[in-house]
Amino acid sequence: MPVTAIYAGLLTMLLLYLSVRVIGVRKSAKVEIGDGADKQLLRRIRVHANFVEYTPYALILIGLLESLKAPGMMLHALGATLLAGRVLHAYALSQTPHILPMRVAGMALTFGVLAVAAVACLTLGLPRPV
Repeated sequence: MPVTAIYAGLLTMLLLYLSVRVIGVRKSAKVEIGDGADKQLLRRIRVHANFVEYTPYALILIGLLESLKAPGMMLHALGATLLAGRVLHAYALSQTPHILPMRVAGMALTFGVLAVAAVACLTLGLPRPV
């Protein structure tokens, strides 16, 4: 599944970046677990957690579509849109105060990928009448 591998690799790089940002604030705030009532740490934890909550499902759906022989352009469109949505959301939510229109756009792109990929999986996955 080479198309899914490309976007999984790119999104994992973003995950690592978001993780290092959390670790950096944990270290400076001397907080081992939780957020220690540190607002910056809480914000970074939520940016990271939101990424982890949505990205795996979208990648699984894209991978399933690739295994179902979905068109390459569709797979790249879904992958690129997911990447753009996750970058927009992470950036917007990382700002203080967060940038609501960009955050909403990032979530809309992510939800769009999830919805389109889910419907496409149902469509391509259901048996065809003979």
